[in-house]
Amino acid sequence: MTVRRVGLVVHGGREQAADAAREVRAWCDENAVRCTDIDVWDDDVRRGARDEVRAAGDPDLIVTLGGDGTFLRGARLAARIDALILGVDLGRVGFLTEVPASAVRSALDAVRDGNLEPESRMLLTLRASRPLEVPPEMEALLRYGRGPLLPPPRVRTDCESGDEWGVALNVTALNDIVMEKLSRDRQVSVGVYVSGRLLASYSADALLVATPTGSTAYSFAAGGPVVSPRAEALVFTAVAPHMTFDRSVVTAPDEPIGLRILERSGQAAVSIDGRLRGVLDPGDWIGVYASPRRLRAVRLGPMDFYGRLRDRMRLTDAPAAAADGTPAPLWPVTTPPPGDLAHLAMPELPTGPKDLGPGDEDTDAGSHCRP
Repeated sequence: MTVRRVGLVVHGGREQAADAAREVRAWCDENAVRCTDIDVWDDDVRRGARDEVRAAGDPDLIVTLGGDGTFLRGARLAARIDALILGVDLGRVGFLTEVPASAVRSALDAVRDGNLEPESRMLLTLRASRPLEVPPEMEALLRYGRGPLLPPPRVRTDCESGDEWGVALNVTALNDIVMEKLSRDRQVSVGVYVSGRLLASYSADALLVATPTGSTAYSFAAGGPVVSPRAEALVFTAVAPHMTFDRSVVTAPDEPIGLRILERSGQAAVSIDGRLRGVLDPGDWIGVYASPRRLRAVRLGPMDFYGRLRDRMRLTDAPAAAADGTPAPLWPVTTPPPGDLAHLAMPELPTGPKDLGPGDEDTDAGSHCRP
């Protein structure tokens, strides 16, 4: 593809990220590509995604240098303008980033030369009974370490609004949308609906709806299932529920999940990809939907999601299994599948250098305003 403009999202607290950023800027200079740092604070005010990417000249490619948190910030920007995103891996336990810092030049060459496989990732979007906002008295307490909170999500004026459907918010989420209690001594009580039908009423610390990509994040920590990022589904998980039924529920993309705060519940905070975006009261509700927009992530080779899962979670370290002798060997499938299995999506073996192996807000959704 032709790369004319690159936007950089850099984890400012890591020296390795700063070194990798210099490599990206040098590559851009050598290839006559404009390079701009984005996702920054200006005068102690956090800018929205539209303002950030506009200041960067609407880049064709967004490169993130950090871990999964940095990638999520870049994804919010990329989704806004349908740009490609390349995640350079400087984290420790993440699943989202693609290449190590040592291979950043090779990765940029591959993007420039078209030697890549864009991967489409599902996103979530949101409707609510009213606009989201954080009370002013809370913002000083909840400031993130590097700067202020994101601005309140805008209401999409191009979409229909109504009592039953609420207002459409200009947000997308790559990982999850979470409703959680504000007070330690008072859980949030929520009615949960699937496709407009009441499923159950929960009293819990939090309730979250995740994408398959987000299934290995907060949802996983709360006991949710691991879902292939190639799947199309919404994953609902309750965190520390006071009820017998504590299983996750996986729905189809066209089966939205609604969360309504019940009458005697405490207030609830709504977070999108880990960032607080609003506080709701009893009687308020949100509806979480599969977004018509997708994230386009750079993939340089076959994705080894399950190998990464094995490594990140140390799945071969079970003491009982180790005591039984030789560890289970890897089983790479190297021959074509037989005719009756030709429909399977078996990944190719990694090729090339080892280090190139597989490893919100503010988005326009066109005319796709109705769920």
